[in-house]
Amino acid sequence: MYRDPVQSLEPLPSRPAAIRALRVGMIGIGTVGSGTFRVLARNQAEIAGRAGRPIELVMVAARNLVRAATVVGGNVPLTDDPLRVATHPDVDVVVEVAGGTGPARDWVLAAIAHGKHVVTANKALLAEHGAEIFAAARRHGVAVAYEGAVAVSIPIVKALREGLTANRIEWVAGIINGTTNFILSKMRDEGLDFAAALVQAQALGYAEADPAFDIEGIDAAHKLTLLAANAFGTSVRLADVQVEGITALQRVDVACAEQLGYRIKLLGVARRSEEGVELRVQPALVPASHLMAHVNGSMNAVMVKGDAAGVTMYYGAGAGSEQTASAVIADLVDVARLDGTHAAQRVPHLGFHAHAMSDLPVLPRAAACCAHYLRIPVHAASQIEAVSGWLAGQQVPVRQVALAAAQPGMGAQVLVLTQPVRQGTMDLALHALQAHPLVAGKVTALRVEELA
Repeated sequence: MYRDPVQSLEPLPSRPAAIRALRVGMIGIGTVGSGTFRVLARNQAEIAGRAGRPIELVMVAARNLVRAATVVGGNVPLTDDPLRVATHPDVDVVVEVAGGTGPARDWVLAAIAHGKHVVTANKALLAEHGAEIFAAARRHGVAVAYEGAVAVSIPIVKALREGLTANRIEWVAGIINGTTNFILSKMRDEGLDFAAALVQAQALGYAEADPAFDIEGIDAAHKLTLLAANAFGTSVRLADVQVEGITALQRVDVACAEQLGYRIKLLGVARRSEEGVELRVQPALVPASHLMAHVNGSMNAVMVKGDAAGVTMYYGAGAGSEQTASAVIADLVDVARLDGTHAAQRVPHLGFHAHAMSDLPVLPRAAACCAHYLRIPVHAASQIEAVSGWLAGQQVPVRQVALAAAQPGMGAQVLVLTQPVRQGTMDLALHALQAHPLVAGKVTALRVEELA
């Protein structure tokens, strides 16, 4: 068939040039690493479609090579030397999911020094060595991404750094440890004491054989430092977090909180005021009608108060192999999109560019201000009015006072909810109250968070 010569000179449709895959080296192939491998393999087409290029696992470092081979098969080279992964020329990004803070620091810094981007789910590493790691990444022009380090399946880091970027964040509060939330849920729902609830958590794999990091609040403190840094544009300062776990929490206080219309949750709270920043992890009473009070089992939730957006809330699984993998791979997709982007135009590691970061003063314990719950053992129920009057004389404003419902083997207990009061004032009042003749045992005090 005749074809017009002019038309015949038109170029044929061109095929897109082959796009090179993002080459991933992984250190660790345990719970998180194996989940990441599975999700990458299962959803490779969807992930490549979102990233604009394939994401390919090219090397894995593991302590147990036999076990690692059962996870990845024979298609991925294995090594027992993490530094080989961190420095290999065929690796573009290193995924560190081995955990720990000593060797992991060395591996991550080596990867950065060799021009590799880093993705990690290691909250302890960043809470303790984040300043050094982020500074090295800036010097070498690479990214360090860590969505999986905080609240696992909840994209809270991305929400703070990107979705809420127009806001001046006033506070962040969250249930950010699934183990303790599971224990507290069991104590409320089944009337268990702390020790029995912990045994159940360990039997189900929610708590480690040594659960100290979780139940003492340390894990939540690691996560809170990262949330606060991204919320306020301040440095990562683990040492400034006031930390109290749930090991001393008694079943009677869970029941008394319910009587007053509250539930007890281990909360991480970062709040900014004109005086400075308050950073604390503590068990606190939350109104039973509040959404946060209905976060049960091992689930996590984070609330953020911004001046423009108001209060937003994020909810999801706080642990799990593929749940954490979801966050790790989301970071890999972000890294895959970086090609050709100047480092100064990328989302900053902590939400604010380095020149805009500030060292906000951290409030000492005594300067913080909030409401409190008190449980005061007394010799007789008739002393309830004397307790209320005495507290008022100590400059502790009382909002509600009641007698606790009768408990087997327990004498009269006066329950008090205060108005917001300086912690220093409350501590002085509690010290004096404990020595008062009307008090028949140890006084229990917990903070109250309305999260309004």
